[in-house]
Amino acid sequence: MEKRNLFKWKHYHHDIILQTVRWYLRYNLSFRDLVEMMEERGLFVAHTTIMRWVHQYGPELDKRIRRHLKQTNDSWRVDETYIKVKSQWMYLYRAVDSKGNTIDFYLSKARNHKAAKRFFKKALQSFHISEPRVVTVDKNPAYPIAVEELRKEQKMPLGIQLRQVKYLNNIVSVY
Repeated sequence: MEKRNLFKWKHYHHDIILQTVRWYLRYNLSFRDLVEMMEERGLFVAHTTIMRWVHQYGPELDKRIRRHLKQTNDSWRVDETYIKVKSQWMYLYRAVDSKGNTIDFYLSKARNHKAAKRFFKKALQSFHISEPRVVTVDKNPAYPIAVEELRKEQKMPLGIQLRQVKYLNNIVSVY
């Protein structure tokens, strides 16, 4: 679909629309935050207009950008760490491949097998990733339980090797 057809009959220039939608999708901003940012730039847009832009152009942007994401390799390193998000402590689950390319991340209030299972399910559904051959995790006992449950539900292929090594996944902490 051509850019001209996508933005036909819009009151604002396509660059303004795309920038606003990008900011909404990339950063944790509300529609009203974006209204304020646009007003600082001399543009007066209603929050409902921005909401319509996001609903209309968000899926199209996702479809066009998804193919440009870096392809990952089949050796995953998974780890979790405790971080503060908006003055609340949470666990950040993160997976990278052996070269340090980010596969996915997940924030959770709990550090248990349910959170690990949700994280793996989310990571395996990403379009830009290669199916893992080996997943290296630390000695957290939640990981084997989560992987076994996913295998029983046929959400994780049986051929994936789960490796529990205390220090091999330190590459996650570096990136």
